[in-house]
Amino acid sequence: MTTLFTPVPVGRYTLANRLAMAPMTRSRAQFDGTPGASAATYFAQRASLGLIVSEGTQPSDDGQGYLMTPGIYTDAHVAGWRAVSDAVHAQGGRLFIQLMHAGRLSHPDNTPHHRQAVAPSAIGSGAQMFTPTGLQTAPVPRALSLEDIGQTIADFRHAARRAIEAGADGVEIHGANAYLVQQFFAPSSNTRTDAYGGSIENRARFAIEVAQAIADEIGADRTAIRLSPGTTLWGIDEGPEGPALYRHLVAELDKLGLAYLHVMHQGNDALLADLRKLWRGTLMLNRPGHPREQIGSDIASGLADVESYGQMVLANPDFVSRLKAKAPMNVADRNSFFGGTDAGYIDYPTLEGSPFQGSAGA
Repeated sequence: MTTLFTPVPVGRYTLANRLAMAPMTRSRAQFDGTPGASAATYFAQRASLGLIVSEGTQPSDDGQGYLMTPGIYTDAHVAGWRAVSDAVHAQGGRLFIQLMHAGRLSHPDNTPHHRQAVAPSAIGSGAQMFTPTGLQTAPVPRALSLEDIGQTIADFRHAARRAIEAGADGVEIHGANAYLVQQFFAPSSNTRTDAYGGSIENRARFAIEVAQAIADEIGADRTAIRLSPGTTLWGIDEGPEGPALYRHLVAELDKLGLAYLHVMHQGNDALLADLRKLWRGTLMLNRPGHPREQIGSDIASGLADVESYGQMVLANPDFVSRLKAKAPMNVADRNSFFGGTDAGYIDYPTLEGSPFQGSAGA
């Protein structure tokens, strides 16, 4: 019988269980994008889950959206992530670094080069961004040229290589939550008339080319992608063709033999069932707000191979032990989600009553 606690193949690895830590922005990196001093402890505390997926990590200066988010494209970034990887591995865990290009969800004040954000088209999101001088509206982005698109794909490839150099087990492409990859999918953010706009095939092209480039660089079995079909965040509207786009996209990505597909389910059960049929590899499912009593139900039904969880893992470093013991869970403190000190980051108590400190100086 397949349960949460049975091993599962994910690319070139076999995970100890079918639970994953979902990517969550915590805004505790250094100003240069190097992971913060307590990042290794934070991730190592949660390494009993079969897979840790890191917070969104920018692949370039252009990719940064928010303040204090990590990067993975400089030597300093690599050194910082090496400490994280070593700490996770010392606890027997696996780490995939999520590559997140924010696209139009950015402000020049938040990036190292202070340049205008880039996106498929010059259409603003209307999003409010925290900046060093307070809350500001994200400006209208600059439309990527064909040359820019080629460079952005190269940036993703370079960042994936650097992630492996930092000791990560693989990378997850962030193709969800209204960031750059998904901006190409939606007619509300992509009005291009070239090979990257218009038809379903054209709007899916950028995501496929990013995945192919990374797979060529580090191996398809260390490359994954996260999608959120139907997301309507920050002006994203995929329109009536949205489900058809995802059916096409997943069928094409399936041909690459990626490590896994990570779906953030938005409620279209028929589409999810179709994606499950189209995807022959490992499927990871994330249901925001999934209640405690339903954990494991998607694995038991065969709809998913792995289930990922965010806030419950954030607040419970011993999430796996608590599930096995049917023990109560800590409640996440929303006030400490983004930025701040170690409070609400590495001080959540375990069942034994004190925070687990990890190893290797983490």
